[in-house]
Amino acid sequence: MSETPLVPRLAVGLVHYPILDKEKKVVATNITNFDIHDIARASRMYGVEKYYIIHPMREQLMFVERVLDHWRTGQGAKFNPSRKTALARVQTAESFEAALADWGVPEAMTVATHARPIEGVETLSFRDLRTQMHEKKRPCFLLFGTGYGMTEEFMKSLTYILEPIKGAPPDDFRHLSVRSAVSICLDRLMGSW
Repeated sequence: MSETPLVPRLAVGLVHYPILDKEKKVVATNITNFDIHDIARASRMYGVEKYYIIHPMREQLMFVERVLDHWRTGQGAKFNPSRKTALARVQTAESFEAALADWGVPEAMTVATHARPIEGVETLSFRDLRTQMHEKKRPCFLLFGTGYGMTEEFMKSLTYILEPIKGAPPDDFRHLSVRSAVSICLDRLMGSW
């Protein structure tokens, strides 16, 4: 009789504030329909417990709730049941602190993703974070930024920064869509390879 493999406890957050714009100003970015659906699907595939869309503006969160209602209980639920399944674990929160409290795992490592290392925050490799999650059974709340990334001040309040995803040499292009970055990170951390 084979044992069911451990699925580490993982929540994902898509942060829309505090975010930098291209001029390094702190802004709140808009929520996109693609981010709701595509990150929910990747999260469901890799066993993420909760996917939080984090935004301080009630109007933006109401947009998400309308989309979720359509696919969870409206016509969309009948039209595409697998989309309903993927969106079942999506939650909204007005702040990261509210999302973390809602998840209810206060001992979780809080880990930011970023295209470059941040001075003053320990950077973990994918291998090291995977070891923490799978072998040491440490829960993790993994955060992804929108716009031009989360502010350094916000990231310095977290436990770790995850090493950047590196492009192919010699170019090392680092401007993925957040949806692509989420999929790559989830496969590296939760994939069965």
